[in-house]
Amino acid sequence: MWIASIFIKTDRIQRHDYLRIFLGGAVGLFLFMYLFNLSLRYADPIDVSIIMTFPPIFVILIGIIFQHKRTSWLEICGIAVGFIGAFLVIITQHSGEKGSDNMLGDCLALASTLCYAFYLVILEGPMLRYRPVSMLRWVFLMSCLPMLVLLPSLPKAEIFHTTDWQPWACIAFVLICPTFLSYFLINPAEKLIGSELVSIYQYFLPVVATIASVIMGIAKIHWIQILAMIVIIAGMLITNRAKRKQTRKE
Repeated sequence: MWIASIFIKTDRIQRHDYLRIFLGGAVGLFLFMYLFNLSLRYADPIDVSIIMTFPPIFVILIGIIFQHKRTSWLEICGIAVGFIGAFLVIITQHSGEKGSDNMLGDCLALASTLCYAFYLVILEGPMLRYRPVSMLRWVFLMSCLPMLVLLPSLPKAEIFHTTDWQPWACIAFVLICPTFLSYFLINPAEKLIGSELVSIYQYFLPVVATIASVIMGIAKIHWIQILAMIVIIAGMLITNRAKRKQTRKE
């Protein structure tokens, strides 16, 4: 992000926004990424991708509980349906090659989505005020601060003691595509089509992850996962429909 800011016009961040940026980076972004990666160590990647559709629901819940936003019974119904889908994922154990403790991994994935929802809520204002790189370079810098506690364990990491290039290629892909490009494109997308439509596109995540996992032989699809996916997406659509109705009334 800092390298990109050399070539892209940036905005000056107002002093009162730095606290939000610090909380969004150090709490929301760092914990989201850390717990998400930890969840993949234990859970089925398809299960994790299904749970990753939850941020819109958590954003609405945070708004109701902490920001005292008004809600409708239709929204509450959508949230309940979504949680039923997540419950189906978490209580169902799968014996896969990667999943040594699926329930633990699913719970970590659920916690990571809560952190991402916090990230979206705390940085909602700055996202609208600043260009993507202007804000995100500081957000990612702040997310590095809690990472400092992990530095003592880095020399022992296996990746530093291997001559295989594939792990580094995977890290490069994660750094460029789902990190830099995705965060870079989300901000202008929200300005152009709105956060609700952006969140609907997020429902394609489990579909893409399922196809990729099956093709790569990482995981196998189970009927309960398909059912949970349908239930969660149904909950999201109900919630978004309720949100649009409320917006039209206001």
